[in-house]
Order: sequence, then structure tokens, then C-alpha cells
Amino acid sequence: MNPLARKTAGLAASIGPGVTWITLFLFLPGLLMGVLAFMSNSPYGQPTLPFTTAAFSQVAGYSFLGWSPGNIEVIGRSLLQALYATFATIALAYPLAFLIARAPERRRAGLLMLVIIPSWTNQVVRAYAWMQILAPGTPLSHLAVTLGLLPQHMGLYPSSFAVSMGLIYNYLPYMVLPLYASVEKLDWRLVDAARDLYANGWRVFWHGVFPQTVPGLLAGIILVAIPSFGAYIVPKLLGGDRSVMLGNLIAQQFSSMPNWPFSAALTLVMLLFTFLGLILFRRMARRLNAGEANLL
Repeated sequence: MNPLARKTAGLAASIGPGVTWITLFLFLPGLLMGVLAFMSNSPYGQPTLPFTTAAFSQVAGYSFLGWSPGNIEVIGRSLLQALYATFATIALAYPLAFLIARAPERRRAGLLMLVIIPSWTNQVVRAYAWMQILAPGTPLSHLAVTLGLLPQHMGLYPSSFAVSMGLIYNYLPYMVLPLYASVEKLDWRLVDAARDLYANGWRVFWHGVFPQTVPGLLAGIILVAIPSFGAYIVPKLLGGDRSVMLGNLIAQQFSSMPNWPFSAALTLVMLLFTFLGLILFRRMARRLNAGEANLL
């Protein structure tokens, strides 16, 4: 075998499994959803010919009964819950990442394990735990009633608040770990330089710490925002009928209320928002990295 053929064979052997995996489990299912989304809906909810854009009109809220904002509200609710979960995990993850990074080296592995271990538990079990924590009569629900935030004999579950708590709890480790990786590599000379220039605490963080943690922050945002946007288990168990999110609506249209073209169109909408989010994060990364380069 000549060198070029040997090099080609080695390259195929190295990237072949990954390309095969992406093709079978990402590209082909996405292509199937794209075809189903433009098909008609049969009386039994199965896709049929001819091709049409009726499913996308239904996503926008139009049906034979007129226009309804229900689907738009579900998409908006999913976006808001993803934003809540992302910003809340950022606010919690920064102190945790610094706490772990500044701890004695022999304790860091144990602290990281405490962050990771809850994610080893099945998501259904964790959701049921939050159901018990936020149910009527529990201390948190009693406190909310005392403060006038809830009527008597009501609980924090089921509610949008319970969904937010579940999402934050489930995805917090995915924000802490990449941030910790960035914090561990901080160049503390920049922090000391900012302090020497009499910067206050906020300016020290913004100019000396934040630019160095941007890679971990952006990775954490992607790992939290995308799965939160398409979450299914948490809103299903903690939200009730008034907190349906996009993942629940898609599942309903494939099972209990079969309308495959409509569900496929919703899936494409979810993918579209995901791609737009990734493009936005990429532009943010470029701008923030450029700012970091100018600062350094």
C-alpha cells in the first residue's frame, strides 16, 4: 500500500466511527423529521401525502378553528425557562467553582464529586424528590403561604417555579464543571494587577477574572440552555398542565394526541432555535475573546 492510500485508510479509520454515529443518530433522524414536517396529517395522526406546509401553520397557531396563541406560548415558556435555568446556574456556579478551586488540593476531588454525584441519580427520581420538597404542607410551601405568595393549603408544586427549580438542580453540574476548569487555570497576576490599580471588587472580577473564564462560561451555557429548552421529564412531573414546555408538546403529538407532521414541525422549530442559539454563542465568544485579547 502506497503512503497516500495508507494515510487515507488511517484517516477513515479514525473519523469513520464518529461520522457513522453522526449520520445514523443525528443527520438521518433530522432528515426524517424534515420530510415528516411537510407531509399531511391523516385522520389517525399518521403522515401521508401530499406535501404541505399545514403543520407549520399549526405551529404558528392557525387551525380550522382560527388562531390560538397556545403553541407560541409554549415556545416562549420554554425559552424563558431555559433563560431562567441558565442565568440561575451561572449565579450559583461561579461561587461554587471558586470555592472548589481555592480549596486545598486534597479536597478538590471530593468537592467535585459532591457536585457530580446527584447527576448520577435518575432524573425521574430527582424530580420526585422535588415534588416532595415543594408539595403542600412542606416547609417551603408553608413559608410561601405565610409570605402571601400562595393561597392557603396550596403548594409550590405543580408550578412554573417548581419546573425552574428542577431544571436548575438538574443542570447545575454542567455549569460548574466547565467553569471550574477555567477558574483552575486563572492567571492571578491579572487579579493582583487590578487590585494594585485600586479596582473595586466588581471591576476586579469583570476585568481580571471574567475574561479568563469566558471559555468555560460559554461551554456551560450551551450545556445548560439547550437541554433546558427541550426538557421533558422535569416539566412533565413538576409543571402540571399549565407549565407545558416544547418537549412535552412534541411528545404528546407523537403519542397520546397523534399528529406526526405537527410534532415534526415543532421539532424543526426547536432545532432552529438551537442553531440560532449556537450561532449567537459563537459570536459572543468571538467578541469576548477579542475583548480579552485587547485587555491582555
